[in-house]
Amino acid sequence: MKMKRRFLLLFLSCIMALALVACSCDGLELGEEEEEEEEEEEEEETELPFQPGTYTDDAERQVDITEEPERIVSFGPAITEILFALGLGDKVVGVTDFCDYPEEALEKPKIGNAWSPSIEKVVELEPDLVLTVDSVQFISDLEGLGYTYLVLDPDDIYGIIDNIRLVGEVTGKATEGERLASDMEQVIADVTGRVEGVNKPKVFFIVDATDPNMPYTAGPDSFIDGIINLAGGENIAARAATEWPQLSIEEIVDAEPDIIVVQTMMGGIPTITVEELEEHIIWQQLDAVEQGHIYFIDGDLISRPGPRIVEGLEEMARVIHPELFD
Repeated sequence: MKMKRRFLLLFLSCIMALALVACSCDGLELGEEEEEEEEEEEEEETELPFQPGTYTDDAERQVDITEEPERIVSFGPAITEILFALGLGDKVVGVTDFCDYPEEALEKPKIGNAWSPSIEKVVELEPDLVLTVDSVQFISDLEGLGYTYLVLDPDDIYGIIDNIRLVGEVTGKATEGERLASDMEQVIADVTGRVEGVNKPKVFFIVDATDPNMPYTAGPDSFIDGIINLAGGENIAARAATEWPQLSIEEIVDAEPDIIVVQTMMGGIPTITVEELEEHIIWQQLDAVEQGHIYFIDGDLISRPGPRIVEGLEEMARVIHPELFD
């Protein structure tokens, strides 16, 4: 009899224990759901609304913006990319002929390009804010007509990030701007952290080799020079006299680059191919050509001062230091 009672008590104890575990699990699940809901509510609460104010652009101009813009004209492909990345595509009413990313930008009305802007088209679009590159003619037209505009002309990758924050603030997308800027800063930190302290291969970057004996390259203070440095390389044109110099083939041979990087133009087409370099009587003598250290990078990623510049940085780092990114 005592044995039966013991078994019964043991059985009841097990049932109660299982019930307690089940309740605990349900409680944990409910707790987790409540925590997730609280986090979502906190994120919604931290969305920063538009704040009227005086903002400073890259031309050191003080610009008063008193109302949240509803009709924005973008005079620059990178500016268009920033606007769409911040979720402002619906407010973009005009873009340049070369604004081809994202695809939705292709459907927007065109206002010409840096060489031939159409101020008449801008007038038709009735923008309450124009974001523009540093274009003397276009800015003069905007000034004459009294439009509110900001000049975005960053010096380097960090200036691009500052511009993203600025655009977010003046358009009521400060939270999105901060989030995107922080993500980009994290990519930079990851790349620079990996290449810190490593040897720096010498890099020759080809912007345009239509004339293979005098190719255009990226010199000091260019975005590409900065990207090469951040990616753990040494730009052989870093001490050139101008931002976009032409180097003679003799100068390139003397510099003995370890790596040759060629940017592709619109449509992914380079101005010179591997075969043309290998067949050239002088280019073929370079160790970089002999060893097949010739790489191609999308020019839009590496030279447009917009959100995708960090993708260009990652690609450049993989080219220069594949052993660190494979």
